[in-house]
Amino acid sequence: MKQTSPLREALLPLAVLAAALAAWEAAVRFWAIPAYVLPAPSLIAETLVKDRDILFASLLVTLTTALEALALATIGGVALALLISRSRWMERALMPFAIVLQVTPIIAIAPLLLVYLAPAEAVLVCAFLVAFFPILANTSLGLASVDRSLVELFDLYRASPWRKLVYLRAPAALPQFFAGLRIGGGLALIGAIAAELAAGAAGQGAGLAFRISEAGYRLDIPRMFAALALVSLAGIVIYAGLTALSRLALSRWHESARGLDD
Repeated sequence: MKQTSPLREALLPLAVLAAALAAWEAAVRFWAIPAYVLPAPSLIAETLVKDRDILFASLLVTLTTALEALALATIGGVALALLISRSRWMERALMPFAIVLQVTPIIAIAPLLLVYLAPAEAVLVCAFLVAFFPILANTSLGLASVDRSLVELFDLYRASPWRKLVYLRAPAALPQFFAGLRIGGGLALIGAIAAELAAGAAGQGAGLAFRISEAGYRLDIPRMFAALALVSLAGIVIYAGLTALSRLALSRWHESARGLDD
């Protein structure tokens, strides 16, 4: 079977994106669509340059919150997954609470958190809550998905629980952990944006979501699209970074990553 080069794989989505932007630009110019209805990509890029000081400062605030929430969710999710893997009754006791937090819409939790926490802390907690469950669920699944014959082999050699964790369960859980981490990275950004929207003016005008709302009130549609473009770009960068980290950790030994590079 003919292999596709990595360069071609990278250029294909860029070519499709460029074609879509060109079609968008042509449609706006051909039908003379007003900027307050649908701005052209060229106008959005111009707005990004013109308002870069405001927009990129807001992007930094939102991105910092999302990454902090992802780090906390990773620590908490892995720690709880390890605890659950050691005790079946602990899993039955704690998992329902984690599921309740996951299925409750974050946009409904955010206003309640704003009552008890400062706006910045409420945004961080919201982002943490939505990123926490995928990491917990995937890591728990990975820790439980160990080859039974390998477990029996470790038991035969009387391996300690610590050695089983370090040399057997943790390596087996890494693929699922990184899958949950990629999901959690995107959800942390979504949670931060949703909480900033709920915070509104109480959010002290710092994050990108506030800039989007502010532009909407002023009917500054190009700035809205520019801020949305930055949100999308931040999500792509987070996902690409976590994917690269996953490949780096798994490429030498796990088939899921080796297949991507072969």
